[in-house]
Amino acid sequence: MTAPQLALTTNTNLYNQDFYLWIETTAKQLKAGKFTEIDLENLIEEIESMGRSEKRALESNLVVLLMHLLKYKYQPEKRSKSWLSTIFEHRRRLNKQFQDSPSLKKYFLETFAECYEDARQQASIETGLELDIFPVESPFNTDECLNQDFLPD
Repeated sequence: MTAPQLALTTNTNLYNQDFYLWIETTAKQLKAGKFTEIDLENLIEEIESMGRSEKRALESNLVVLLMHLLKYKYQPEKRSKSWLSTIFEHRRRLNKQFQDSPSLKKYFLETFAECYEDARQQASIETGLELDIFPVESPFNTDECLNQDFLPD
């Protein structure tokens, strides 16, 4: 085995045995320009996984936000500071994601309708209200969802 092949085998083993140490080792190799020693296959997998994680976090925050906006709109008698706090927090998280990764805004727009459907179902479960109480299409547009000053009537 040549030295680069041995290093790759060692790094692959490290990935399976101690993930955090693999991250530290890979970062050092990148900084030092030791590209032939990098476990490229697992590095690519981890970078792709990071992108999927960002999308899942966006979806999760959006579903929670939409669900609470629905609850706020359709159960005005049960409005609470807790609901307001949740609305504020998930808007903050989404807006922070867009500051860090502006390209995620496109995905936000693409997934909005699907996330609304999930939020609609969850709102029905949480509130005990019939699903058809909530409109099939979101009563909130994307700008309203992200606007810290917007609350539904």
